[in-house]
Amino acid sequence: MTLWSTLTLLSCRLWDNPTPCGGLQKVVDINCKLRNNHYMMNEKGTEMTDFESKCYGMSQDDIREFYMDSLTARIGGLEMVVMGVLSDCQELTAMGDSERVRKQLNVAKFILSEMMTSKETV
Repeated sequence: MTLWSTLTLLSCRLWDNPTPCGGLQKVVDINCKLRNNHYMMNEKGTEMTDFESKCYGMSQDDIREFYMDSLTARIGGLEMVVMGVLSDCQELTAMGDSERVRKQLNVAKFILSEMMTSKETV
């Protein structure tokens, strides 16, 4: 069994048992789904656009589902979700994974943009 398949198996098992900081595990699991999916299909069966793939590493619908509709968002608000994403970026920076840091920062910016848009329409 390769290291990557071991990590994939481990992260899938840990999904139901959140880590104390929580967020980074979600990033690992989402990235596992995307790396294992050759055609970059999201869970709803629609293809990600090239922009979404390069910018976020997932579709905007996935960001809404995994981050904006999460338990953390419902309990603590989207501000807490953004803080969690930024904390994940700190961890990824320490690991030297600049590409994932860039994509996670774009996810945080997307969430902030959605928050600003929803305030404008209210």
